[in-house]
Amino acid sequence: MIPMKIKIKEIIVVEGLHDKIAIDRAVEADCLITGGSAVSDTLLKQVERAQKERGVILFTDPDYPGERIRKQVAQRVPGCKHAFLPREEATANGDVGIENASPESIRRALESVRTEWEGAEEEFSWREMQEYGLTGLADSAEKREQLGKILGIGRCNAKTFWKRINMLGVTRAEWEAAWRLLDS
Repeated sequence: MIPMKIKIKEIIVVEGLHDKIAIDRAVEADCLITGGSAVSDTLLKQVERAQKERGVILFTDPDYPGERIRKQVAQRVPGCKHAFLPREEATANGDVGIENASPESIRRALESVRTEWEGAEEEFSWREMQEYGLTGLADSAEKREQLGKILGIGRCNAKTFWKRINMLGVTRAEWEAAWRLLDS
């Protein structure tokens, strides 16, 4: 007996057709394809409508162009959900993209989506980022990458990491649990 695919209510925004094909292998979902790194006004209007009707999950490649697309769409369409794949789970033969991920990795990322909190209070201060060694040290980028993987918020620079932990509602309990995992 073939197990049924999980059905995703929200519309998933991906970068390309091959990403959509990878999503289709993992789950049953409708996708909007950005068609590259330039996000058109037409696409943004489609995403706005999708967000109002069914909700949207931004699921872009874990690379610079993917992060740029995520940021452009999130700025224009508030309240999006975000799915992140660790870079190593989305890389094959030097190519980084959702299309390279296994169905299991894609399902895991979609099960761990985080929703933006519009006007969320700042749970974590920039000073804490410094105190935890997440900025300004030789190993800061590595720590952020490991924590981003544990928390399911992706890999990013210090400023974006700080914004994400606040915007995506990371709790103190999640934070402390992530640090325990990192230290073990």
